[in-house]
Amino acid sequence: MRLYWTSLWAIITREALRFIHQRERFVAALVRPLIWLLVFAAGFRAALGLSISPPYQTYITYETYIVPGLCGMIMLFNGMQSSLSLVYDREMGSMKLLLTAPLPRGWVLFCKLLGSTAISILQVYAFLGIAALFDITHPAIGYVTVLPALIVCGLMLGALGLLLSSFVKRLENFSGVMNFVIFPMFFLSSALYPLWKMAESSELLHDICALNPFTHAVELIRFALHAQMNWSALGWSALALAVFMGAALLGYDPARARQR
Repeated sequence: MRLYWTSLWAIITREALRFIHQRERFVAALVRPLIWLLVFAAGFRAALGLSISPPYQTYITYETYIVPGLCGMIMLFNGMQSSLSLVYDREMGSMKLLLTAPLPRGWVLFCKLLGSTAISILQVYAFLGIAALFDITHPAIGYVTVLPALIVCGLMLGALGLLLSSFVKRLENFSGVMNFVIFPMFFLSSALYPLWKMAESSELLHDICALNPFTHAVELIRFALHAQMNWSALGWSALALAVFMGAALLGYDPARARQR
């Protein structure tokens, strides 16, 4: 067990040091959702009406509605950025040293996943703090109850990034794959508009959004920020985490790599 905990601490520390040395990455992670919150929301507020729906007990501003979706955006982008570093490490050769450690490969990848999730959570709380400065707040208890939801969502979105990095071998190809995955997942979800609003325009789009794992991650965060549990969103997010992580482990399996 000592060896397992030592490897966990070493990988998380490595992720933290990499993040500290890349300050522009932290700034970019906050600027992107803040632009949506402070600029785009001003235009969308007049175009999109919101009704009273769980977990909200009264009418809310559009800025309040999109905060959970923007938290999910931060975790989605950070999960992809962390997986991009895996592709970079594979090209530079350091990934080979990491995967040849005398530990189960699944544990090594899980440690990597925990490190990226911890960084994502720090970024989300920084964003929530900045949003509070603009009077976009949630119940005080919500900032505590949202932590488990952030852990589940961060692990799920990070596992998706691990899965993509197991199949993309070249650094220049990963950016295109990131955009192909990130933007459809974000826009075809409940991050920017409720699903009932999507159903008014197209039932097909509504069904696609309902099947999107990112939708359930956003709803899990949304309910947790109001100290409520969305069991359906939790179940679907956990299922997506298990599928993505299982597929990533198969992708990093050395026997399958030799077959390819």
